[in-house]
Amino acid sequence: MIPEWLRMPTLEEWQNKALNPDFLDSRNVGLIDAVNAGWYQNDSDELFRGFPIRAEDIVVDVGCGAGGATLFCARRGAHVIYCDVNEQNIERISRQVGETPARASQGVVTDCMPLPLASNYATRVVSMEMLEHVDDPAAVLRELARIGRPGALYLISVPDAVTERMQIPFAPPEYFQKPNHIHIFERDELAELVSDAGLEVVERSSYGFFWNLWLCMYWVCKKAVEGTPEAVSHDAAQPPYFPLLDDWTALWGRLISLPEAASMCRALDAALPRSQIIIARKPLE
Repeated sequence: MIPEWLRMPTLEEWQNKALNPDFLDSRNVGLIDAVNAGWYQNDSDELFRGFPIRAEDIVVDVGCGAGGATLFCARRGAHVIYCDVNEQNIERISRQVGETPARASQGVVTDCMPLPLASNYATRVVSMEMLEHVDDPAAVLRELARIGRPGALYLISVPDAVTERMQIPFAPPEYFQKPNHIHIFERDELAELVSDAGLEVVERSSYGFFWNLWLCMYWVCKKAVEGTPEAVSHDAAQPPYFPLLDDWTALWGRLISLPEAASMCRALDAALPRSQIIIARKPLE
């Protein structure tokens, strides 16, 4: 018999629980955690610290997924081009972008090989949590380098190798098979791939301790309840959540509300991050 503290609630049960004003939603806490780490800086219009977005920018978001980066840039009035293999993602984001002040927009369904965009076109290129899914990351990076103008900035993130390897003993094997994560990038390896594509690495960082532990707990809870958890994890961030994950979220959300926790968060994001991040630049010709 599954104990109550492990039983997955129905969506209606979870929504009723979330009506409590003291309840902390994983998505909201995750966003606050990301902002604290440098993402989505509304005051300075930086998608990530050191990666500013201006209305005059042409931003290409490759592997746009749910579209968070695209929409941040669109709300700054930029020209946004968002690319994904999933046509439904493109259709949904197109509707959302239409409600922003983006000066121009285009959705592209593509596997990036090649990208159907002109060379020397973009001033900002974004690739978040995408390269681990593709057959030839070096070739995709060359395509990303090709479409950027001289001086263009690049924001590239992939799952961190330390935490990917940590999950191997308890995540389902399919999580590390197509169409999921088929590459694990060591930090220096990713930087070398970016340099080999013809880009200059400007800054390297990492973040996501909260989501790293959240996903680890998710795999364990799923296995405890169902025996074999499903392999695709990106839907796991949608409610309802296991009670234990709500407990972890509440603990972390209250902890990071303390100013004194900031240095601890930075240390944990460096030691056990969910993602590694590179800001790079295309050299001036």
